[in-house]
Amino acid sequence: MSYHIELRHLRYFQVLAEELRFRRAAERLFISQPGLTRQIKQMEELYGVKLFERSKRHVELTPAGQFLKHEVDFIFNHLDMVQHHLESISMGKEAELRIGFIGSAAQKVIPDLLLDLKHKFPDIQAVLEETSNSQQLEMLLNHKIDLGFVRMPNVPAGIQKLKISDESFAVILPESHAINCDNFESLEQLKEEQFILFSSEYSSFYYDLIMSIFEDHHFQPKVLHKSVNALTIFKLVEEGIGLAIVPSSLKEGYDLKIKQVPLDHLTQRTGLYAVWKENNRNPALQNALQSLYS
Repeated sequence: MSYHIELRHLRYFQVLAEELRFRRAAERLFISQPGLTRQIKQMEELYGVKLFERSKRHVELTPAGQFLKHEVDFIFNHLDMVQHHLESISMGKEAELRIGFIGSAAQKVIPDLLLDLKHKFPDIQAVLEETSNSQQLEMLLNHKIDLGFVRMPNVPAGIQKLKISDESFAVILPESHAINCDNFESLEQLKEEQFILFSSEYSSFYYDLIMSIFEDHHFQPKVLHKSVNALTIFKLVEEGIGLAIVPSSLKEGYDLKIKQVPLDHLTQRTGLYAVWKENNRNPALQNALQSLYS
């Protein structure tokens, strides 16, 4: 009987799943609370499953409800994408390309891609969003972006990847720090220093990779702060609050009173990957991939 489900049912379910309060969900939907209750009950009857566990003071999703919430989010995100494309077509534009990226991709990869697209496909409109590695993968799976740039070699099923670059790391220090390229011998010289690192939210793989650098030099770093934002890390280093280890290219484009000591001799390296959902039918994505592969 599930073919009787309509989009309005799914919208009612989505809002209630977000709020987990019938009164607040009904207010957002501009319907009565009893009306919302009837719609949810109708959905449960049509699907033949219980979607919410509810008592007088508590509402939560059942396992079936959690599954449906993920699928409903995907459906509405996809419909939003269709609407954006239709609007672009109506305005004479070829398509909209939504790109997620981490800070290190903004220095060269993103500008180079946009310049190439402007030359080859001038009607593509790019929408850019800087965000973490893990958040990009979630946004790809939910059709919130078309293309991402991450430092994660392992991606979920359904996600395709292309290695864009491979590079070494560097230590970032304040300009006034005594260590420089001429007197640097080993990371062990900095074992008493405090460090500011990208947090594991940026990428658990990337964080573990950085920690393995310290392990190879036989000390655990004194991690004072963690961040997912490169500029925040660099500003803290500039103020003398700590040191950082980042991909070598990341310092480019920042006019700050900091310096870097290359760690080219280390075995650890970091790759930048373009990632996209394999069943994404956005024609602008195919044009972007053509530019990246060329």
